[in-house]
Amino acid sequence: MNYKSKDLRPNLNINNKKKILNDPVYGFISLPKDIIFDLIEHPFYQRLRRIKQLGMSHLVYPGALHTRFHHAIGATHLMTKAIQALRYKGIEITEEEETATLIAILLHDIGHGPFSHTLERDIVKNVSHEEISLLFMKKLSQEFDGKLDLSIEIFENKYHKEFLHQLVSSQLDMDRMDYLNRDSFYTGVSEGVIGSDRIIAMLDVVDNQLVVEQKGVYSIEKFLVARRLMYWQVYMHKTVVSSEVMLTFLLRRAKNLVQNGHDLFASPAFKLFLSRDIEMEDFANDENLLNQFALLDDFDIMGAVKVWQFCDDKVLSLLASQLINRKLFKIEISTEPFSKERIQFEIDEVKTQFGLNQEEAKNFVQTAILRNNAYNEMHEKINLLMKDGSVKDVSQAADNLNIHALSEPVEKYFICYPSHQSK
Repeated sequence: MNYKSKDLRPNLNINNKKKILNDPVYGFISLPKDIIFDLIEHPFYQRLRRIKQLGMSHLVYPGALHTRFHHAIGATHLMTKAIQALRYKGIEITEEEETATLIAILLHDIGHGPFSHTLERDIVKNVSHEEISLLFMKKLSQEFDGKLDLSIEIFENKYHKEFLHQLVSSQLDMDRMDYLNRDSFYTGVSEGVIGSDRIIAMLDVVDNQLVVEQKGVYSIEKFLVARRLMYWQVYMHKTVVSSEVMLTFLLRRAKNLVQNGHDLFASPAFKLFLSRDIEMEDFANDENLLNQFALLDDFDIMGAVKVWQFCDDKVLSLLASQLINRKLFKIEISTEPFSKERIQFEIDEVKTQFGLNQEEAKNFVQTAILRNNAYNEMHEKINLLMKDGSVKDVSQAADNLNIHALSEPVEKYFICYPSHQSK
């Protein structure tokens, strides 16, 4: 069944839109603009309540059940403080620009699919969440009579005040500041806590570029160290990686089965995305696809996985049962790539253990690379405003080697496979 969206617009006739939210990370925060309230009320945005911020990380950190909804609200709160800080220093930001920038950060993650980054390239084929966010923003701008057009310009970095885009998306944006604070809070990993208030207070603009006052260099260093540590301890924790590999294998197996004529249990929207390899051009050719994507969330995936435990395909049934019952793949980390012989050994073990053939067993063994780059000097720099008025890249201006060292990418190899004792 193909459900077509009717009128998804929120009720805009509510009188009091100056709401106050009690956020566990920042305390009481207010919604600064009426249109922010209206966008939050929209079903496209409410869907973010049903998408976990950290994908499968709750299998390692039980408290990591916060959502993209929490994160986007928090990032919007930090953006209000950043704009205030820049205005205090004489940087001109009009009311229209402020509203547009707040909308851009509020909606920056609206295109995330179920389990956030875990299934990003598999629910749809080779389409990033940023691209889908842009589709949602354009759709919302139509519904809101063009009121998001400037937000879209800022989001795409097409507006002449480039620093506004940098507040939304850069190596020192409000997105990163919130997710480090928030993810460390909900996981209990204290190494991720950063001094966001101090960093925001140190922000300035020089030649249309966002900079940080020199005296904020140690806060920036702590920010980068926190990011490096959070990647290894949370985002790339080996057990999190294992569970994400299993969920990815599950989805790929299900898509293969459905596209070869098998009838699997799934919600109507989920079944649509299982039955087709939907790419960016498909969204352009069928505007209803975006409405169907907006019906997908974590519950569609896990509701199906629970049922797939009992399906007649042995591969899908095994993967689903093991994930549901947290019988996760064993994972090994190495500084060297794993040999073809080692990979084949694990495939052979799976074949023997579960009675599968070579191709079926490949659904249980994965090897790949983990990359952690806390600061990319070659991408977009974090610039310091020195006391003499000059601007320097933070890795060159710091008086120690820590930041420069953090710009060096760290790569580790992993292999994961079912425990040889699993049944």
